[in-house]
Amino acid sequence: MISISTVPPENGTDDARCADTQEAENDRKRALETAQRNAREATARGSDTETQSLRLAREYLRLGGHRLSKIDDNIITVRHWDKDPPEAERFWQERVETLSSDERRQVEHFLPTINTP
Repeated sequence: MISISTVPPENGTDDARCADTQEAENDRKRALETAQRNAREATARGSDTETQSLRLAREYLRLGGHRLSKIDDNIITVRHWDKDPPEAERFWQERVETLSSDERRQVEHFLPTINTP
């Protein structure tokens, strides 16, 4: 329920939405509709929306790669306990290790992570 009020909420004591106007509610609805439309359009475009780093990470994993990312305080490191199949290891060495550190970090971001179960 939306109540029309000209009195702003007091310092954290009232729900901020109690002072919403119909215009604010309409703005939220328009923003939601726009976001949903953009998501549908991106999905319809298919793989055109994939970044090069996402494609590299997916290909490495498709080849059976076992590297995992560890993210701690926004610092990404890679853990590699299990030996990769030869194709995945070769792909990593030729296509990922040769990238700049920023580009390689982007690929590492898309690897499965040890941070979540």
